[in-house]
Amino acid sequence: MNQGWIRFLPAVLREKVAGRDYLQNVISNTGWQFADNILRMGVGLLVGIWVARYLGPEQFGSLSYALALAALFSTFAMLGLDDIVVRDLVRDPEGKDVTLGTAFTLKIFGGSIAFLAALGTILMLRPADELSHWLVGIIAAGSIFQVFNIIDFWFYSQVSAKYIVLARNAAFLICSVLKIVFILTAAPLIAFAWVTLLEVVIGAAGLIIAYRTKGNRFGRWRFELARAQSLMRDCWPLIFTGVAATIYLRIDQVMLGELAGSEEVGVYSVAVRMVEVWVFIPTAVYWSVFPAIVEAKAQSEELFYNRLQLFYNSMALVAYGIAIPITFLGEWLVSVLYGEAYARGGVLLVFLIWTNVFTSLEMARSSLLMTMNWTRIYLVIVLMGAVLNVGLNYFLIPQFGGMGAVISSLVSYWFVAHGSCFLFRPLRKTGLMLTKALVYPKVW
Repeated sequence: MNQGWIRFLPAVLREKVAGRDYLQNVISNTGWQFADNILRMGVGLLVGIWVARYLGPEQFGSLSYALALAALFSTFAMLGLDDIVVRDLVRDPEGKDVTLGTAFTLKIFGGSIAFLAALGTILMLRPADELSHWLVGIIAAGSIFQVFNIIDFWFYSQVSAKYIVLARNAAFLICSVLKIVFILTAAPLIAFAWVTLLEVVIGAAGLIIAYRTKGNRFGRWRFELARAQSLMRDCWPLIFTGVAATIYLRIDQVMLGELAGSEEVGVYSVAVRMVEVWVFIPTAVYWSVFPAIVEAKAQSEELFYNRLQLFYNSMALVAYGIAIPITFLGEWLVSVLYGEAYARGGVLLVFLIWTNVFTSLEMARSSLLMTMNWTRIYLVIVLMGAVLNVGLNYFLIPQFGGMGAVISSLVSYWFVAHGSCFLFRPLRKTGLMLTKALVYPKVW
């Protein structure tokens, strides 16, 4: 498979990838995801800044609170199937229609649970806050439409992100324009919740078109009870893992809203957005490299661990390349971009950016856990991380506000990604590999 972009590479690199179809696919796939996320980083950041300035810390905090609360239950919509389905599609491409059809049916059930759970929780937490009820309900409805993300799994298994990128970018750009229109027409806060839902709906429609464009037919998908039982046996620990992971990733904004108020959530959220804008890098690399990690395990242990070490090193190096500059520029960036109303978020960003080092390594390590099917160990680790984060937030937020949430995140993210490895015998080798990546991330 000769891909046209190869001719633009320097001669030395062109020689290295010539004739290596899989490597070409990985590079092309990663490139598409990088292009997608760079666009999202640029446009999304600019529009997000404009939205934050327009709404102000109080209303922006209310919106961020609703997004975080809905996200807490979005894991039920995913059902921990992502890596499992991609793994099985790589191992058994002939069983594609049964795997996708069964996973689709399971995700419909999970998405409905996610929506109802989010709505029920906000009704209990804030029974008299009608605006919060609407915000959470509208945003959480996206969990039902996310069932079509099952199409992503097939494209990932084919190392072909191009069609996912095109589908999602169409939704993203349309909704970014709508947000600008809402700002210019002085739309109410609720309009920004509706556009969040609309982006999920349009993205789902785009994925359906992309899947059909590749000659696939949904009519061939089949649900099989035995396949469902097999998937659930593998993924049930990941469901609870996902819930726990979402808690330790998102609970800070929810607890800030309950313990410190919406304005503090708004200030803290700008720091979170400036951190999350970089998450696309490890995500793009992960979904491009994961199939190669699975295949390496089937070939030899030496190749498997060599690829893992290179993966860990690459993730650490990239994370350092982002964290170090932001440490020195964070306060200035937040003040310039978001305005003085959010100035306190700059100090939070300076420290919070270092969580990216640990989330990047944790994402890379998950390729080991999924390949080895060590999902139960992962469940225990993330549960411990969630308990640690909630406990630290409970004690630190009342005293230090947003900075308490930052400290809690740093400690719990480090523990989940690195420190926990030394508590489990099967992961001690990986713990040493991660230590090596943190200290000396050599990639050449």
